[in-house]
Amino acid sequence: MTRAATAVPPEAPGTARTAAAALTTSGLTKRFRGGQLAVADLDLTVPMGSVFGFLGPNGSGKTTTIRMLLGLVVPTRGTWELLGVPMPAGGSRVLRRVGALIEGPAFHPYLSGRANLLRLDAADRLANPRTTRRRIDQALERVGLSAVAGKRYRNYSTGMRQRLGLAAALLQPRELLVLDEPTNGLDPQGTREVRALIRELAREGATVFVSSHLLAEVEQICSHAGIMSAGRMVAQTSLAELGARAEPRVRVETGDPELALRVLGELGCLGAERRGDAAEALLDGVAPERACAALVGAGVPVRGFTVQRPSLEETYVALTGEGFDVSQ
Repeated sequence: MTRAATAVPPEAPGTARTAAAALTTSGLTKRFRGGQLAVADLDLTVPMGSVFGFLGPNGSGKTTTIRMLLGLVVPTRGTWELLGVPMPAGGSRVLRRVGALIEGPAFHPYLSGRANLLRLDAADRLANPRTTRRRIDQALERVGLSAVAGKRYRNYSTGMRQRLGLAAALLQPRELLVLDEPTNGLDPQGTREVRALIRELAREGATVFVSSHLLAEVEQICSHAGIMSAGRMVAQTSLAELGARAEPRVRVETGDPELALRVLGELGCLGAERRGDAAEALLDGVAPERACAALVGAGVPVRGFTVQRPSLEETYVALTGEGFDVSQ
């Protein structure tokens, strides 16, 4: 498992030093009373300022991990820190700097969206009541709910409820946002808007931790990713490094794919197979230039030669052997 590199922590207002990692865990484990091991020995590092995609199929331990991080579930063992503050002892100091959206936000059904946010803000003893309405208006506008702010929550669609949960997380400036399936229930336009919002929050300096089972979503917005499978972390790194670690394939378009397959096999390329008028194989350390030269030298009529990096989906399957949801 690769851990993200850390940098010299910057100074932050109100603190002596700020950790280079926004979120870290060491050996974090949760076993439920019935014996189910939901999360096992999780070592996680989320770099400050990153958009971190927390990947895994449903049931892989993502939501249980998030609940432990926020102090909603007590771990069986292990330690963790948020924004450099040990948890759960430092919860009263650090959670005010963390916004969260977890598994279907719940609000008062007979109150409007705006009234629900007013109640939430009034319950926050650190919120400035003189700025309440301005902050609520800004939060509603950012998630696209201004036009329906007066509508009762019970009449909101699933996507609107998800947006209101995001608005609640944005009522105060946040250094860390933990979002569990933030585009759940949204239509394609709403999904694009939430992606744009996450990018905007990252540009403003927040670290965004996004749990998702949608690979397309993660590929578009995240700088780093961790992949969970059956409660365990199987990989974590930047998306660029994750792609670079994956074994590339070569695709040779030719009038003689059988000859191309033979040449690739002799070079030591693995998994050579014919696909229509093309031959494909894993390079397995063979330089693309060498492969191309060998094909031409053997008389293969090469019409096209492409080196393909595996997609995030293919990388996930290679790491876990499991299928994955790849679309909204």
